Amino acid sequence: MTEAAEAAEPGTDAATGAEPKAAERPEAPSPLVPLRRNLRFQALWAGQASATLGMVIGDTAFPLLVLALTGSSTSAGAFGAVQMVTTLLLGIHGGAVADRVDRRRVLIASDAARLLALASVPAALAFGPVNLVHVLLVAAVIGATVAYSGPVRLLALRSVVPPEQLSQALAQDEARMSGASLAGPPLAGFLFGLGHAVPFLGAALASLFAVTAAVAVRFPSPHESAAPGGPTRDSALAGFRVLAASPLLRSALAVLLVLNLAGAALLLPVMVLLREHGTSSAGIGLALAGEAVGALAGAALVARLHRLAGPGVLLLAVAWSAVPVPLAPLLPGGAATVFAALFVFGAGVPTLRVMLDLLVFRQVADALRGRVIAATMTLLTAGMPAGSFVAGLLLDRSSPAAVLVAISALLTVALLAATASRPRRRATWPPGARAGREG
Repeated sequence: MTEAAEAAEPGTDAATGAEPKAAERPEAPSPLVPLRRNLRFQALWAGQASATLGMVIGDTAFPLLVLALTGSSTSAGAFGAVQMVTTLLLGIHGGAVADRVDRRRVLIASDAARLLALASVPAALAFGPVNLVHVLLVAAVIGATVAYSGPVRLLALRSVVPPEQLSQALAQDEARMSGASLAGPPLAGFLFGLGHAVPFLGAALASLFAVTAAVAVRFPSPHESAAPGGPTRDSALAGFRVLAASPLLRSALAVLLVLNLAGAALLLPVMVLLREHGTSSAGIGLALAGEAVGALAGAALVARLHRLAGPGVLLLAVAWSAVPVPLAPLLPGGAATVFAALFVFGAGVPTLRVMLDLLVFRQVADALRGRVIAATMTLLTAGMPAGSFVAGLLLDRSSPAAVLVAISALLTVALLAATASRPRRRATWPPGARAGREG
């Protein structure tokens, strides 16, 4: 053996040839397993992608079902309102549960409950028309599963990847959200055209796959359970205290709340107007998929946009791109114009999602992260039930075109007030918080 080879031989001293003591041996860093070969992450991601797809299919198919059975826009809007109100009411408790009990069990229970609720719809349709009360009960169950599984899904994916790969994992998770939003609406419309029960069978099958993945994959949970007396009101609200401590987060969440309210109010009148213009169910689904297509395209721009502008400028730019969306169905082109308007807005959505991750979730200890995520979800959901339900009421008393013009006008007024805030416009990234870098 040559001296060079001997010097390179692991486990020996280069000068003496003696084997070093155990305490003196340098520990070689373990090489990172490529994310594509991280079976726990990929299996968990696939299950969660399936669950998200099932949710999106249901969100599109349920209003179509209620409209077909009752012809009432108010009833169709009530489904979304009940679902979101339930999520809103249970969201704070869902965050506390995510920080204190076995997260995997929470995920399994939530996915199983959604599976049973979705499967009950085609079972009922097999014996005749579905009762509206039954549909609203299903909405409540689905809303509850979102409240409890939402924080856990974000935490579970984070727990099975090393910090060095977190940005890559979040990018793949963006594909889950955008891909489900892209495939779900047109798939729901197509399946609904085959039969009223078919989209709910598909959504139930997607939930079954999600349950299977949650059972098969183990991931870490909090090290300590709740105190014997259970979580206190004060500790359950800890996530809100974290958000309230940051002026930037307060202002960002206010703008996002307005966007979510407008988006919830927008969906039903767009569907009604497109249907009045002769657009098929599949065509409506394709038009509504514009936001998801834009999000897929915009995911590649996140790091570049974060380098070009601060969070305040990006937030306002994406928000203003939503103002023309309600007016798109009134322009020539019908479904194609709606698709284009949603595409432009959707291209900025990944920037906002990653912005929240950078500004909130990476800055919080794991012991509080579930409550902070739940607080964020609760605040962003707060205006959505009102938007969905009020849109249904207005549609029974006014034309879809008038409702859409009103939504665009109210959104414009709100964003003018937000843009006038100099601190919001000049907001900067916290140290280390920028896409492409780990916080």
